Amino acid sequence: MCLAVPGKIVSVAGDGMEKVGVVDYGFVRQTVSLAYLSDAQPGEWVLVHVGIAISRVAPGDAEETLSAISPP
Repeated sequence: MCLAVPGKIVSVAGDGMEKVGVVDYGFVRQTVSLAYLSDAQPGEWVLVHVGIAISRVAPGDAEETLSAISPP
């Protein structure tokens, strides 16, 4: 089973395959690869799987998922 977790991009750096972003999950921040979403910008919500942002997600859907998996 695979798990992708939604997070909000708070900053980006680099270009192309070297582009990375800091993603906030509400309870932790992580630097992730944005190579697959080269036009991703701060403020957007993305799904992250094994440290790679794989797609964008609607803010409401992201917040609903995070509330369901966040620690109490």
